[in-house]
Amino acid sequence: MTIFTFDVIKILFLATCSAIVSLLLAPVIINLLYKFKFWKKGARQKTITGEEASVFYGLHKENETKVPRGGGIIIWLASLIVISIFFILANISDIWWLKRLNFLSRPETWLPLFTLISASLLGLFDDFLTISDKGKYIGGGMSFKKRLFLVALIGLIGGLWFYYKLDKSTIHIPLIFNFPQGIDINIGIWYIPLFITIMLASWSGGIIDGIDGLSGGVFASIFAAFTIIAFAQGKADLASFCAVILGTLFSFLWFNIPPAKFYMGETGMLGLTSTMTVAAFLTDSVVVLPIIALPVIVTSASVILQLFSKKFFHKKIWLSTPIHHHFEAKGWPSYNVTMRFWIVGIIFAILGVAIRLLAQNGI
Repeated sequence: MTIFTFDVIKILFLATCSAIVSLLLAPVIINLLYKFKFWKKGARQKTITGEEASVFYGLHKENETKVPRGGGIIIWLASLIVISIFFILANISDIWWLKRLNFLSRPETWLPLFTLISASLLGLFDDFLTISDKGKYIGGGMSFKKRLFLVALIGLIGGLWFYYKLDKSTIHIPLIFNFPQGIDINIGIWYIPLFITIMLASWSGGIIDGIDGLSGGVFASIFAAFTIIAFAQGKADLASFCAVILGTLFSFLWFNIPPAKFYMGETGMLGLTSTMTVAAFLTDSVVVLPIIALPVIVTSASVILQLFSKKFFHKKIWLSTPIHHHFEAKGWPSYNVTMRFWIVGIIFAILGVAIRLLAQNGI
């Protein structure tokens, strides 16, 4: 059996294992979330600028009560269980294929695992504040400044690790003019602030978690894209890690499609957006990240544009933001919005992969 063949089997097998583990784990997590009444006390009634969110409240006043947050626990906990199982088996067994299934490695998966767990735990704490109706943020939770600082801190740790431990200082620009393989631009120490900036920009897109099934499907296409890119670059451990997250997302969707048993919450969104950023840097795919994650980028941009328009022109661009709520307000059934976002996400994830791999191979 060739290494290439085994790596394909490894990725597919680990994705399947994570899907099974998360499916088994989900009922336990769901019962606990309902037992502790881990939900908001009511739908959001204020915008982030303090105005009445009448459109949003009219659409979601019944949906967001008695449905717990924190479903993202399944994603990171199942991923941690799978990576731990195969790490332990690889260290206690002499069976060669069990050893090869271990995908915990310093250059490829230490940082994304640290990011996933630390960001997810931070998000879980914020979810706790939200359901407790504590904190200064609209609807509860940590204040915006505290969130910004903590996410930036995760970005700083990641940037320092890349720059000093992995010796990374270049950004790959694909398909530039007469350079079919793209070019690498050395930005030196500026790599660290760039990492922090991309981390914060990705985090801002976490507001895509607003309709049953929406975020799970969108992030499934994103992590499928990074699984393919990492595998094509010979980074089998990173590809396996992304595939494990992909497997958990499929199982998450089993319980999150309408009617949702839970919502992803900050514990899922912060973990996924932060890990997505790390995967993009590990695969030199930062430039194509906005293409691969287009629905996330558009969602974040819709809020920024709305705030800008209201501040300087005193008028709204969208009926409600993020933009998926605008389409709901226009009369689209929520499942139509979800499916169309999934389709757009898949199309642009494929496009982003194509651009990155064309540049890699100089075709």
